[in-house]
Amino acid sequence: MQTNTRQGDFPVRAGEDLTGKEDYLVKLTHDTGVPEVKLPEANADYALYVVTEGAADTKNVSVRPIEAGRNVRIKLKGTCNPGDLLVLADVATAADKGKVRILPVSAGTYRGLAIAEEAGVDGQTVLCRPAMIGNITV
Repeated sequence: MQTNTRQGDFPVRAGEDLTGKEDYLVKLTHDTGVPEVKLPEANADYALYVVTEGAADTKNVSVRPIEAGRNVRIKLKGTCNPGDLLVLADVATAADKGKVRILPVSAGTYRGLAIAEEAGVDGQTVLCRPAMIGNITV
């Protein structure tokens, strides 16, 4: 039997201000061993949690692990169609950290995170199915 495990949403400390960041992806990290979540800082980050309730830096936020058995809504940068592969939006633009976009055609390495299940427009929380495809080199 396993003990001290959890399923679904769980509280964790915000490692930065995540106020208003519901439906954004975050990565699990730590501050001197204390778990916390932050917006991704690189396109290859393991941003495998979606914020369900944001909060200020050092306060508890609520996050949901993304998993293939449950679709989620994630903030979209740009547009998409059903079946499009979604990756992290370009983290060089601070306002886009934690959003997803379709796989770009420009050269680079991207982490395939989800498949769009509906058409989406910029700023929408698009319905998608997590699919841990891993790194894709274009």
